Amino acid sequence: MPVSVSNLYVQQNMAKGYAALIKEATVLLDQFNADKQCVEEFIDNASKDMENLDPLDKKFILDIIYGCIEHKRILDVVINVFYAQCGKCLLKADRSQFAIICYLSVFLLDDLGLQCFSKIVNSLDIKKIYQFLSFFFNITNLSTWIQGEWSQIYDASYVEKNWIAPLLRWRPEIEILMAQQVSRMSGESQVKKTTKETTKPQEFSLTKPKSRPLPVPLPVPPQEKKTHVVPTSTYRTPKEKQNLEEIKQRNRQKAEHVLYEANTQQFKCANTLKSERTKSVISQIVQSHDTQCKFDSVYTSGSPATHKTNNLPIRLNTTAILREGALYNRQVEEELRRMEQLVEGAGEPSSFLKWQREMRDQDLQEELAQVERRRLEGRISYEEAALARTRITECNQKTALLKKEETAKLMQRYANKRLQEEKEMRDLVQQVADGHKNSKAAKRKLHEFKKRIVKEVSEQSQELLRQALEEAQAELSRKFEIISQIRAIESVPLIKHKFVDETETAGHDLLGEMSLAELRERLSLLRDAEQREQQDRRERILGDKQGREQLLLEQLDTISLHRAAQGQAAIRRQEEKRARQELRWGVHEDERVVALQRRLEEKKQERQKLKQSEKTKANTIEKSASEALKSWNHRKHTLEEKHWADLERSLERQVQQEAPDTVSQKTFLKA
Repeated sequence: MPVSVSNLYVQQNMAKGYAALIKEATVLLDQFNADKQCVEEFIDNASKDMENLDPLDKKFILDIIYGCIEHKRILDVVINVFYAQCGKCLLKADRSQFAIICYLSVFLLDDLGLQCFSKIVNSLDIKKIYQFLSFFFNITNLSTWIQGEWSQIYDASYVEKNWIAPLLRWRPEIEILMAQQVSRMSGESQVKKTTKETTKPQEFSLTKPKSRPLPVPLPVPPQEKKTHVVPTSTYRTPKEKQNLEEIKQRNRQKAEHVLYEANTQQFKCANTLKSERTKSVISQIVQSHDTQCKFDSVYTSGSPATHKTNNLPIRLNTTAILREGALYNRQVEEELRRMEQLVEGAGEPSSFLKWQREMRDQDLQEELAQVERRRLEGRISYEEAALARTRITECNQKTALLKKEETAKLMQRYANKRLQEEKEMRDLVQQVADGHKNSKAAKRKLHEFKKRIVKEVSEQSQELLRQALEEAQAELSRKFEIISQIRAIESVPLIKHKFVDETETAGHDLLGEMSLAELRERLSLLRDAEQREQQDRRERILGDKQGREQLLLEQLDTISLHRAAQGQAAIRRQEEKRARQELRWGVHEDERVVALQRRLEEKKQERQKLKQSEKTKANTIEKSASEALKSWNHRKHTLEEKHWADLERSLERQVQQEAPDTVSQKTFLKA
């Protein structure tokens, strides 16, 4: 954002008054917090809030705010000393206003001009502004401590050339402006003389006359006018239009007829009928393709598996477990009843049960052996993976060592290079320092001169500070004395003794009245009873929960046993079904089946012969139909040619008859 204000803004009139603009800038400058906000973000937000202002006014305010924030250190030097010396009767809220006036005086006075600057100053509080201008434009302040403080922040030559010299140059005009402010302040204090208002004559309220009505216009006498009779030919349609309409209608009918014939008949150049040779070739190709296809042959890949093992675990809830357990219990009871009936009818089935137990033991041994083999295989694979992992780790360590050695070499080379560059830089700095020795001596002399000036100013300020310190010390001692008296009064203790007997009642004569000790004892007994009851309830709930868990575990065991039994039964059924399937394949070698297949082939050949005969009949019918269509097309073509010749002759006769009528009509129109 630019720091200076353009001369265009100075020449044009502002949309708002100077006081309002300075007040708006003061409010925005008070809202800025350097610790929490960024300058650019604050300026953008302020620009969005001032969208309803004139563009020149908004630019003037934003330039002032940006400049005050950017040069805050320079402005704070003047404002802090001003408040320390002359600002005892001023408010802290006016600090931003003084900062804006100081910024305008230092940076924008050449661009604004004395006239615009005086308007801005006169629009504010005259007494405060006069006090600040008399302090700031004092030649002693400008040439001594202000210049010294600013030179510590910026270069001394730059401060003297760009800031101090212009302020000293504008000082005579500013003194004239301050003299005008003094005269205004003295003129406002005097009592203004009241002047009597002169009598102003007023017109008499006379009645206005009514406006005269306009005269009635005289009637215009009608004029006699001879009119010509409209000819009869105006309302009669010409014959040419009727003839054109008739020709148009005939042409439309003719086009519709031609369109209908074109849509219903085929073109002579596009005959879709195929020749006999083409049809025979197509039939041979179709027949050879049909012989290669085997749509009627029997091919099967076997019946799909009806029992698919699924070893995925299924998590059951309590209801499902109890339901499935009850189902299996019913099945066990039915099986027991059936076995009892079997024992009653056929004797002791101990041999069958023994055989069944032996087979189960054998299956269990095989399954355990398989599980052991799988476990050993898993262990072997784990060991192999561990060996491979150790080999990979050793390889990675070797590569890491090589990388570290390469990196150490590179770092050594880089350190040597940096040492060489630093040595060259030190030599260059030494050469530059030797060249700046003379300038340093001049700066040292200037610094000593500034120190002498600052010492003189500090002696004066120390005297003033000593006086202020003595006054503050006296005030502080008086306050300390008052505070010590107040604390002595507050430190006197108030004796308030109140003894309470916890074994006595309050004496309100109530039915349930009791002492505090009895109340505590009753509460402790109730608390103990409640804890015992809660412990009993917790133990009872825990016992019920353990019983339910035990029941669920038993049911899960029975469910797993029954599922295993069902799986074995399904495997046995699958084996029986496979045996039946092998028997079913043996059926295809039976003599009766072979005879039926031979008979089926004979029937297929007969059906192919019938299809061939039907195709030959259809070809003969198509040939006869095509010959009939050709003869009908030839006869139709001759009839159309004859019809078109008749139409042309009738059209010629009609044109010859209408020609004399058109000639007579043209002669009539010319007349």
